[in-house]
Amino acid sequence: MKVGVPTEIKTDEYRVALTPSGVRELVDRGHEVVVERGAGEGSAIADEDFVAQGAEILPDADAVFETAEMIVKVKEPQPVEVARLRPDHVLFTYLHLAPDPQLTAGLVASGATCIAYETVEDARGRLPLLAPMSEIAGKIATQAGAFMLEKPLGGRGLLLGGVPGVAAGKVMVIGGGVVGQNAAEIAIGMGAETYVYDRSIDRLRDLETILNMRCSTCFASTLEIEQRLPEMDLVIGAVLVHGAKAPHVITREQLALMKRNSVLVDVSIDQGGCFETSRPTTHSDPTYEVDGVIHYCVANMPGAVPITSTWALTNATMPYVVKLATEGVDAALRADAGFLAGLNVAAGAVTYEPVARDQGLTYLPPLEALASVAAARAA
Repeated sequence: MKVGVPTEIKTDEYRVALTPSGVRELVDRGHEVVVERGAGEGSAIADEDFVAQGAEILPDADAVFETAEMIVKVKEPQPVEVARLRPDHVLFTYLHLAPDPQLTAGLVASGATCIAYETVEDARGRLPLLAPMSEIAGKIATQAGAFMLEKPLGGRGLLLGGVPGVAAGKVMVIGGGVVGQNAAEIAIGMGAETYVYDRSIDRLRDLETILNMRCSTCFASTLEIEQRLPEMDLVIGAVLVHGAKAPHVITREQLALMKRNSVLVDVSIDQGGCFETSRPTTHSDPTYEVDGVIHYCVANMPGAVPITSTWALTNATMPYVVKLATEGVDAALRADAGFLAGLNVAAGAVTYEPVARDQGLTYLPPLEALASVAAARAA
């Protein structure tokens, strides 16, 4: 199979979807890899590093899309990239379709087979291709929140960890999954008084052990969150509903309960955001203020640390890329129910039920979609 790696063009995105190690794995199995010139520069990977492992460097994205059968990316395709997709293309990347009807419509119209990293599951129902970026985003969320609490950045002017004789700041983490756990670990490490909220008692028990009882674990009822908000300096939203739009856990009305110039960090922004007042921002312009509360809602937090996140991501995605290239989409997905769960769009339809539900679209079961794709290719 011909695998193509274009340069990421989303604002402030520096990751690349394949490392030289990934190129080697594919080339050793007889596949061809084409990489857009300069695609790895943001992650400190030179074109020569790709070439040394057997890749061909192409001058621009048009050439990559024209040549490749499978397009491997990091972030969701931008409009100019959607326009390059063909019905015979396989697209493998983060999609986050639930809050983005325009992107969904574009992918459906393209006829391409689109597999989303964030909905691929393992045998235990976990999200192995989302986890590494969730780990990084959780750590960044606390770092960024602590930075934004500084007065020149618009925050309260508070050192999150305090000093002897001055109390530490208070951090609320809403959502106890991978993001929330990592955010809490950094908050605890900084010396902040930390509270982690979740609706699963079993998960809260796990966190008590994992975090060595160094924070308070709380059941995430609306009243409990509301009563604790006035004390908080930093609130991190880490809510995830697999593949679906994130629910709002803090409303605009509740912002009035918070301290002036306290900070909200919404890690769920890729799925629409878990605060009512959230809207996507960029690393170049990361914050805005609503009702006296600073909002940090960068939609690609791991993109700020590409040397870490590119390798973390590709370590996870590489086996799946190799499997798709070697076995073909139909065989690879049919043989693995968790991989099949990654199929979001195929045969001109939405094949992931939460996305179809959130957008009021017709849902086509993925196996039916694969059969339609196979029939079209055989015709």
